[in-house]
Amino acid sequence: MAKELGDILVEQGTLTDEQLKRAELYARQNNVSVGDALVSFGFATEEQVTAARAKHHSLPYASKENGILNPERDQDLQKLIPEKFARENLVVPLFIEDDELAAAFFDPTNLFLMDNIRMMVGREVQPFIASKSQILSVIDVFYGNKNLLEEVVNEAEKDKTGGQTASEEDVQVSGALDLDKTSANSSQNVKLVNAILKQAIAERTSDIHLEMFDERVSLRFRIDGSLYERTPPNKDSLSAIISRIKILSKLDIAEKRLPQDGSFGIKYQNRAIEVRVSVCPAVYGEKLVLRILDRGTGEMNVDKLGFEPEQKKAFLEAANLPHGLIFLTGPTGSGKSTTLNAVLTTIRTPELNFMTLEDPVEYKLAGISQVQVKPQIGLTFAAGLRSFLRQDPDVILVGEVRDNETAEACLKAALTGHLVLSTLHTNEALGAIPRLIDMGMEPFLLSSSLALVAAQRLVRILCPYCKVPYRPDPGMIAKIITEGHFNPKEASTWTFYRSVGCPKCVGTGFMGRRAIYEVYRINEEVRNIIYKTQDLVEMRRAIDRSGALNLRGNGWRKVVKGLTTIEEILSITTDE
Repeated sequence: MAKELGDILVEQGTLTDEQLKRAELYARQNNVSVGDALVSFGFATEEQVTAARAKHHSLPYASKENGILNPERDQDLQKLIPEKFARENLVVPLFIEDDELAAAFFDPTNLFLMDNIRMMVGREVQPFIASKSQILSVIDVFYGNKNLLEEVVNEAEKDKTGGQTASEEDVQVSGALDLDKTSANSSQNVKLVNAILKQAIAERTSDIHLEMFDERVSLRFRIDGSLYERTPPNKDSLSAIISRIKILSKLDIAEKRLPQDGSFGIKYQNRAIEVRVSVCPAVYGEKLVLRILDRGTGEMNVDKLGFEPEQKKAFLEAANLPHGLIFLTGPTGSGKSTTLNAVLTTIRTPELNFMTLEDPVEYKLAGISQVQVKPQIGLTFAAGLRSFLRQDPDVILVGEVRDNETAEACLKAALTGHLVLSTLHTNEALGAIPRLIDMGMEPFLLSSSLALVAAQRLVRILCPYCKVPYRPDPGMIAKIITEGHFNPKEASTWTFYRSVGCPKCVGTGFMGRRAIYEVYRINEEVRNIIYKTQDLVEMRRAIDRSGALNLRGNGWRKVVKGLTTIEEILSITTDE
């Protein structure tokens, strides 16, 4: 089946024979499917592989793009196949016609699953094939997000006024979270913690903020980079909730004067999720921040990150060099680690030795040696990098260059024949150059070893269900044409959108985020400037002459494609 799948993609012109052989070799060595290997290497998208699987099995292909992966809402399909079953088995009901249920499967060859569904719904089943990511995305929207948190908070209020306290058995039945059950908290507080976590995951939350302000409790979810208020628990429950989280994180529940950090893992709807915990004493009591790391939502495909074609080409060309330095810049939380891990996944090959040094290790990558730094025992970035050079590496990822020692170690590694990728905290890509020189890198060595500098930000993507079209004023359109390097004749075909808000996007008007980039290959003109004057203004002019897009120019590309808003781009980029 794997060989035939590859042949289909080769015949379609999606793959070359060489790419197929490389993917087949990797699949055999790592015990994964050829389809997964093709997606990991970036040779084919998940949708292209799924469409080829559909052709191989002679089954119809369902996707959001062809409009088939769009369940009917007036046939009560949710009652036929419950959400938990749909998630665990990667299946979504589509419609009923002639007393037959059409459903999209990730694996339609699973006859046992097919028989189970026939018995469950009492109908014959017409299978379609769809990709895993699109099935999960459609399930999120189709089954909807019930405001479980508000229900549990209201229930807790009733219990205070004489209602019945929920039993431990009720919590286990109603909650799908697999949490540590050893707790001194009451079952109602356990249920509140579960409800907060479940609601946050359902709303695609990255951080949960829980704190006390005088007489008011504040609960906020950070969704797509912005904080939104949610129904808070009663102030009398706050201390018990924080204690419950501390127990799960193996923190000291008696220590309330000093900050504490910890983490714990949960399993929710067949997804392994890590929760990082930070507790900090404040004026009115402890503030709790939980960071939710859902491994299932990390995008490891460079085609879906937000690169423009010329930017992707430049980045991958630099990443395939035998040696040199690549720096990606941007603020904390802008997705730098995701981008670098996606690039490593794309260029990964068994013929090369890949090693990473991170703090912390956020993504587990097959076929790559990953090391967690531990400064408390002396395993710093610089010390780890010196050790790496004795491990015969070809490609090294250093999580972040924070000091002179690490910068010098990266430069030494690049000069001795290794490709080094790392990150810096600067406002723009070219700002990495003076920062590195300030850290002690000699300009003549930096000019010869630096291969590429890039910067990125995350922009919110408009909700496709509620965005509305409009036409901005001519002055703004002229600005977009100039800064985005567009042909003015294209402007008449553009459609611009505003955000509105609906239940599917939890009223935010946006659904998900995507990166915008500036990617600059270091050409001879820029090398000479680094070597002679290190003048940032001259470097910018040299890059402008090369025609490369800056952050705002890349952002305007997203706007004219209808992915985001003008206001969103203006809010996170600056005029240069």
